[in-house]
Amino acid sequence: MIRIITTLIISLITIFTSLFAQEINGTWYGKLKTPNGNIRINFNITKVENSYKTTMDSPDQRAFEIPTDKTNFKDNKVEIFLNNLLINYKGTCKNDSIKGTFTQNGMAFPLDLTKNKIVAENVKARPQDPIKPFPYSSKEVTFTNVNGDKIAGTLTLPKNVKNPKVVILISGSGPQDRNEEVKAFNHRPFLVLADYLTRNGIAVLRYDDRGVAKSKGKFKGATTLDFANDVESAVAYLKSMKNVHFSQIGLIGHSEGGLIAPIVASEDKAIDFIILLAGPGIDGGKILETQKEKISELSGLSKQQITANIKLTKEIHQIVRNAKNTNEVNQQLTDYFKNKQQISNSEKQQYIDAYSDNWLFNFVKINPQDYLAQVTCPVLVLNGSKDVQVLPKINLEAIQKATIQNKKVTLKEIQDVNHMFQTCNTGNINEYAKIEETISPNVLHIIADWIKIQ
Repeated sequence: MIRIITTLIISLITIFTSLFAQEINGTWYGKLKTPNGNIRINFNITKVENSYKTTMDSPDQRAFEIPTDKTNFKDNKVEIFLNNLLINYKGTCKNDSIKGTFTQNGMAFPLDLTKNKIVAENVKARPQDPIKPFPYSSKEVTFTNVNGDKIAGTLTLPKNVKNPKVVILISGSGPQDRNEEVKAFNHRPFLVLADYLTRNGIAVLRYDDRGVAKSKGKFKGATTLDFANDVESAVAYLKSMKNVHFSQIGLIGHSEGGLIAPIVASEDKAIDFIILLAGPGIDGGKILETQKEKISELSGLSKQQITANIKLTKEIHQIVRNAKNTNEVNQQLTDYFKNKQQISNSEKQQYIDAYSDNWLFNFVKINPQDYLAQVTCPVLVLNGSKDVQVLPKINLEAIQKATIQNKKVTLKEIQDVNHMFQTCNTGNINEYAKIEETISPNVLHIIADWIKIQ
């Protein structure tokens, strides 16, 4: 899904073992408390001469040894920074614990740490999670991407269907496993989708992103175009299979995956159809701007605050769009922030580092219309009427305009569903974990029926 501040999976921390000890070495444990649930985090602190080196683990998200940028410790006060994610942590050490606040992009959450290890909570199954035995075959597979990395996934095949159609599921932004699971939400959308489609006679390949779970490679630093190359490798793998022949190969992309699908289909005319689930129709910068504005409104920020924040974001994005590379962005944003006295130096540096990140730098600039206009295969476009991350009106209109020459495009705005295609009340992100439904049955029905008639 599009990167959003409430579903962050990484942060930073330093710790102090007691009021009187000056060493903070070791591993500390805590739970980041968000509106969508708790996420376990571990901080590994090592003293290096007169400073500290910190790495973080997020076991629930299968992310380990994440480096931090800076750790400050003085007078029992702790600060830690992860600049490219606009994150800082401030805490006070007392009695072998730290009581603190984790902040990302202006949103604050409590985060307390101790030396006591926290075990994983039992995962509560959702009503739509499939239960074995399955009426289809499911097997572990691997394929190799252009970098030589082994990508691991699951291929589900319907029984008694000769030469079935097959779809590749493409996840949204951020490191995702094959089920597109976000632990804080306790939902597994791609598991539910794959199960439903395979029960309806459609084969499905879903896989862990590079560098995630069982897949090899490095996630950080990869761009949207790199992820598109991974999809191409998945397509090549399906074509090379000796023991099964697929009558059609299609792509289903959610959120950023809905950008990746047309990128692949615009170049590979062997793709028979694509489905865009909350796929963007406008450039990444505008996606982030409209998303930030809508979420800020639902969060109760004043119009004055929203206007100021969006103005700042748009100015930053314009600098990014005009820059040739990340080094140029770094220098130009450094110059830009010199006159922004109302912004703290630490916050300035966080913005600079965030937009110097390879993925975000490219995402802001990329325009899906450049690829949508070149897609000639059938396209199904679905967007929720209450999606606050990829707003329906502006994106559906942009996709319709970009695909005007393609007479095989179907666009649908699904009423009362959010970015995850759950039936909802407001669409706000803090509802995701509270909703028992993983994907609207109506949406599942629409997807399967459309594939069958292609």
